[in-house]
Amino acid sequence: MTPDSGRIAAKFAALKQEGRGGLVTYVTAGDPNYEVGREILLGLPAAGADIVEIGMPFTDPMADGPAIQAAGLRALKAGQTMVKTLAMAREFRAAHPDTPLVLMGYYNPIYSYGVDRFLADVKDAGVDGLIVVDLPPEEDAELCIPAVKAGVNFIRLATPTTDDKRLPTVLQNTSGFVYYISILGITGTKEIQADPVRGAVTRIRRHTDLPIVVGFGIKTPQQAGEIAQAADAAVVGSAIVDKVRTNLDAEGAPLPGCAKAVLDYVAALAQGVRG
Repeated sequence: MTPDSGRIAAKFAALKQEGRGGLVTYVTAGDPNYEVGREILLGLPAAGADIVEIGMPFTDPMADGPAIQAAGLRALKAGQTMVKTLAMAREFRAAHPDTPLVLMGYYNPIYSYGVDRFLADVKDAGVDGLIVVDLPPEEDAELCIPAVKAGVNFIRLATPTTDDKRLPTVLQNTSGFVYYISILGITGTKEIQADPVRGAVTRIRRHTDLPIVVGFGIKTPQQAGEIAQAADAAVVGSAIVDKVRTNLDAEGAPLPGCAKAVLDYVAALAQGVRG
């Protein structure tokens, strides 16, 4: 068993020391193209992101709503590949040695790439954790256990339908943090409500000492602040990706200032989290 990088645990310890929740930001690798996507990715820590998630583009992202589906298709059309996504991760790690970095996506592209090759390259790129949406605990032998043995955190999703009977199974072999999906349905389609989130976080805390982050449905700095207070961190994905979309021309090419507009929005979310 190889120890993990320690970056995720160190970040949550630092947040606790600061007395605030964190901001986790999601962007799709290579959206709208490699150059602008790279500029956005590398700018996220300075804009206020505490933890960064990179989406691995996939043609059939079943848990994602229209915004992230479109982002994945934009990235793939622009030539994004797993090799390029891992190259972006490597560049991010070189620029930001302390910011936790998580890859999020689906198993098919990883399987196609090769699990052993993928984990070796993920480790080499300095990735701290994986979120693989369509691999349940019953399939841990496929990727979860090899990842944990390699020292890469495997972060599991819990949902409003994950009851107390199911939670121990979901949390087995989970490390880094727990990602609570606040709504029933796909990403970016419903508004998040803080009160149900508080109740859910309290319930999950009875089963684990891991930090709990909450996402799906956060669109405003106020919502990010409320959820970061109710949990250990708030995750914003679809709203950031949609900010990319609104800064494209009619042909889908990025307008001048696209990356800055996205990073300015992230800075506003970070301000909401920091109060």
